[in-house]
Amino acid sequence: MANPTGTTLDMSPKAENSDKPSSPLFLAFQSFRRHKPAMVGSAILVVLYIVSAFAGFFAPYHYDNQVRELTWAPPSTLQFSDKNGTSWRPFVHPLRQTFDENLNAVFAADTSQRAYLRWFVSGDEYHILGLIPARLHLYGVDEIKSPPGGESYFTRYYLLGADISGRCIFSRICYGAWISMTIGILGAGITFIIGMLIGGISGYCGGWVDDVLQRFCEMVMLLPGFYLLLMLRYLFPSDMSSVQVYFAVILILSLLGWAQFARVIRGMVLAIRGMPFVEAGRALGASHMRVIVRHVLPNTMSYAIVSVSLAIPGYILGESALSLLGLGIVEPTPSWGNMLAKAIDITELKTHPWVLWPGLFIFLAVMAFNLVGDGLRDAFDPRQRRL
Repeated sequence: MANPTGTTLDMSPKAENSDKPSSPLFLAFQSFRRHKPAMVGSAILVVLYIVSAFAGFFAPYHYDNQVRELTWAPPSTLQFSDKNGTSWRPFVHPLRQTFDENLNAVFAADTSQRAYLRWFVSGDEYHILGLIPARLHLYGVDEIKSPPGGESYFTRYYLLGADISGRCIFSRICYGAWISMTIGILGAGITFIIGMLIGGISGYCGGWVDDVLQRFCEMVMLLPGFYLLLMLRYLFPSDMSSVQVYFAVILILSLLGWAQFARVIRGMVLAIRGMPFVEAGRALGASHMRVIVRHVLPNTMSYAIVSVSLAIPGYILGESALSLLGLGIVEPTPSWGNMLAKAIDITELKTHPWVLWPGLFIFLAVMAFNLVGDGLRDAFDPRQRRL
């Protein structure tokens, strides 16, 4: 369509929509995508959660599959050649544990036999997401039996070495990821719900309700966190199963983190409750709880998402600290925290440094969540947003 000046006006729907302002959520998402450290953190978290969800598939052995004769076996090295020649397929040699004159473990290899690395092999049974039984594993090595009457050799591929019971550390890290990673999400989720409700009710109602709830929040905040963590754990029976301990740890960590979060939400609600859209909701006859949940709390969501994402590393470290002290997840169920218990012994640490591998995964998870939290904070803050 031409205007009087002779220029052509584009009246297509595409041209009309191009002038519409983008939603704040879309702008935040675009800003988050341009935050490279946050994208790196997101990629690390995606990998960790995929491994935790399908731990049985990625782990070559069950977490409690042990070979006592291979205690503290070092990480296996894939080979392509030996005295028998060269092979295009990687392999390992069967191992046998012996001891030197100082009673130090020494591992001898049977170089006459090869255990080839294979992909998608059948092995120990596991359950996908705890429901579907399966035996398919990503990788494994050939099983080679020792000849009758000879010395016993064991065919194992320990990617990150073995622990004191001859269990594959990499397999236990995969299974332990499910506990360590989900505890952070569930604990932060419970804190989010409690903090939003208490903070929202306190700020919206005001008066004596606000006074009572805020004094209670202050009492919780005054208690030293780590000692309160130990005290709450001691309140539970010592003969609890691993599943019961798992949920107990989540409950304990959630009870520690909600108070400060609730106070910040309360302050935001105090500023929001007098706005016209809140008054309109009350004038239309909506209940107080509906106004809080449907109109007030959604306006605090940007801060809440950022706060929760930055709090998740604290829950992971809290579980690790409890398990490290023997008060969290107990053997044989693995978590990254209880796997680090042997690292407390300096002698074990110097002799078997691969015991620190779970600490590296804790570091990666904590750093990834912090990077994502920083990206979300910058994305939801208009002053930090890069357009």
